Amino acid sequence: MTVSLPLVLVLGLIAWGAVRFLGVRVWLVVVIALFGFLLSHTFLAPAIDSGTRSGVDVVNGTHD
Repeated sequence: MTVSLPLVLVLGLIAWGAVRFLGVRVWLVVVIALFGFLLSHTFLAPAIDSGTRSGVDVVNGTHD
């Protein structure tokens, strides 16, 4: 059986777990999310996108 989860959902669950169980402050999660949003509009965005896709492909075991 294959289960498909969006990466945003997985990252959201990790953030929720960090706030709930590790004691990370909510404002810190918001600052990191805003930093990621702003970083996506820079020249580093294509490298981050391709790196994320490569990492997901390695985890999923798909090699095109």
